[in-house]
Amino acid sequence: MLDNQIDGRSRSAIIRIADPPTAHGIDAHEIRLGMAAPFSGPAKELGHQLKIGIEAALGVANAAGGVNGRTLRLIAGDDGYEPGRTAGVMKQLYDKDDVFAFLGNVGTPTAAVALPYVLQQRTVFFGAFTGAPLLRREPPDRYVFNFRASYAEETAAVVRYLVKIRRLRPEQIAVFAQQDGYGDAGYDGVAKIMRILRPGNDGPPILRLNYARNTVDVDEAVGQLQQYQRQHANLPIKAVVMVATYRPAAKFIEKTHDVIPGLIYTNVSFVGSTALADELMVLGSKFAAGVIVTQVVPAVDSYASVALDYRTALGKYFPGETPDYVSFEGYLTANVLIEAIRRAGPGLDTETLVRTLESMHGLDLGLGTPVNFSPTEHQGVHKVWGTQIGADGHFSPIDLE
Repeated sequence: MLDNQIDGRSRSAIIRIADPPTAHGIDAHEIRLGMAAPFSGPAKELGHQLKIGIEAALGVANAAGGVNGRTLRLIAGDDGYEPGRTAGVMKQLYDKDDVFAFLGNVGTPTAAVALPYVLQQRTVFFGAFTGAPLLRREPPDRYVFNFRASYAEETAAVVRYLVKIRRLRPEQIAVFAQQDGYGDAGYDGVAKIMRILRPGNDGPPILRLNYARNTVDVDEAVGQLQQYQRQHANLPIKAVVMVATYRPAAKFIEKTHDVIPGLIYTNVSFVGSTALADELMVLGSKFAAGVIVTQVVPAVDSYASVALDYRTALGKYFPGETPDYVSFEGYLTANVLIEAIRRAGPGLDTETLVRTLESMHGLDLGLGTPVNFSPTEHQGVHKVWGTQIGADGHFSPIDLE
């Protein structure tokens, strides 16, 4: 009897040891990923688009049998693009919904709240929809990985384009920016490239025109620009680099387009390209024509294999949704993380995923540029693409160099 009991305990111990290890947010059948983003409020289209792009990529992976025998599930929480709500959403996702990692959080001011939390929890924060420097420290935070180019890279590309190709003087470029960390990051990016283009910092300070987050109250910014034009008639502003979301950006264009003719409007990718074009086309085609948006992904309507795969996945899992630069970014970002999870193997945990990501070099998604990570490089892609809205509301590529 005693021998049988010992044998039974031994067999149980052997079975327990042989079970696959699990980590927070992972069980034998599923890996749960969390996302804090706006699904209500004026920026809700950004959260919606990024989420469907991510879910399209997860859908493709799950339809092929999942990753190492596990399916992937995204659990999203709505913070309304308000930092005051982000902490609660993050805790809900991690503590109650039991997510393994965060994928595709939206925004800079909200990331400022989420970042200390994920670092404290030592969980991976991957592919946030922001180009802000707080997620791009040197050396990088161990658990933070970015897919996209930074705001500094986007603004540098477009300012160089305005100066080198459109032949503007640096003093003729202003910044229209959200009055928070997002706007600060974009403005600082413009200031950085200006220091290169204006050695010795010759010339007046860069004109910054502000608006409050989650509003379309741009009247003060418009008035400030008009006053500047009157006071500097010999060297007026001819281009505005916009670090905004789609609704205030459209409102600013509407209110300045006719009173200051000929302004060149440029936007960083966070604006939400399709949403911006839609807003402008409602106002009239003249407001849309010529507006520039820098992108961190290739053209969504191209015939590149990766764009075709994206449009196929979007059509399958979200029929009726229009291809969009934001959802394309979500699709690509998710695919990078899926590949890292696959390479990490069935014994997945946070530290294994970090080591796997840091060893990923030369990943070819078909972007025309490789995705590279290392222990000192936690941003996968640095390329910036240029696009311009036509009078028909559609985007066409432009060469920024």
